[in-house]
Amino acid sequence: MISRRGSAHWAVPSPPVPAAVDVLVPTADRPAELAVTLAGLAAQDDPPFRVVVSDQSHDRPAEDAPAVRAMVRVLRAQGREVAVLRHLPRRGLAEQRQFLLDAARAPRVLFLDDDVWLEPGALARLDGALSDERCGFVGFAVQGLSYLPDVRDAEREPFQPWGAGGVRPERLGRDRPAFGRWTLHNAANMAHEAAARGLSDDDRLAYRVAWVGGCVLFDREELLAAGGFGFWRDLPPGHVGEDVLAQWRVMARRGGAGILPSGAVHLEAPTTISDRRIEAAEVVDPLPADPDPLSTEPAPADAGGAPGRTADTTPGGSTRAGEKRGNDERQAEPDPDPEVPGRRRLPRGQGRDPRRRARVGRR
Repeated sequence: MISRRGSAHWAVPSPPVPAAVDVLVPTADRPAELAVTLAGLAAQDDPPFRVVVSDQSHDRPAEDAPAVRAMVRVLRAQGREVAVLRHLPRRGLAEQRQFLLDAARAPRVLFLDDDVWLEPGALARLDGALSDERCGFVGFAVQGLSYLPDVRDAEREPFQPWGAGGVRPERLGRDRPAFGRWTLHNAANMAHEAAARGLSDDDRLAYRVAWVGGCVLFDREELLAAGGFGFWRDLPPGHVGEDVLAQWRVMARRGGAGILPSGAVHLEAPTTISDRRIEAAEVVDPLPADPDPLSTEPAPADAGGAPGRTADTTPGGSTRAGEKRGNDERQAEPDPDPEVPGRRRLPRGQGRDPRRRARVGRR
């Protein structure tokens, strides 16, 4: 039986369904986009979830918008608990995310940006993928569907599925070759990758990422163990890239993955973050000296082989639901290439066309 109550039961008094996932949505002055995001959540059957919105709107509270109020009513009628919390003054994106994390109580938390629509069944696929992989987080690339005619094969070259050994810890940084994976999530690249691989709608192919912006499901305990977003105290309010830094810390401990096909759509609204001069990872060390790997055993070779098209290309690969992992002990993988490029800033375009300057750390 699905956890979402249908319309025949909306008027039947009953308590909210206990949540397995807390959906955490930061927002500020975007009522139309927030309403669409909530509408996407209303289309999810399972797992049972709670919604927590951190509203930092200056103009007027998000719930003053009729469309937002209507979608909150729908979610509550469906049996979902919804909390829209006013949270001012603004102290930066990292602090807002930490505020949401502090409000969470479910074993898993989905950080969902306020301009992302989820297709029906998307949350269940992410939840199933996290259960399959038993890693720190999984996420969907947020896709701009206006770019469907724009096929970018070169930007998809770094695509590499995780192999039969499952998702492993990795140490990521802007000066590591794996950072080049950031191009994967530009424009509609992952929609094209799913089509090229002939994936089915319910496949869950885990692949290696530089980070995932806008739609990330964490094991809450793993995120807390990595420090969450507590580093906000070390940052000025005007920063970006806080999600990247937190993910890199989780990846060093337990690994993280993107999931294909992606059921997340970017609304392609203008960013609300205009000052992007300070990257969180340039102020706070993203990789502590000891990442506390969960095993001293070396990680097995990835069956996917070298990056690029030589990896396992079977639709769904070895990452479909129900697959067993023989050993869940994990260790951060060494960087295979000792040659690293010079220091550079995070690209502005991950999860977007780079010309739109609208993904890293933006609300």
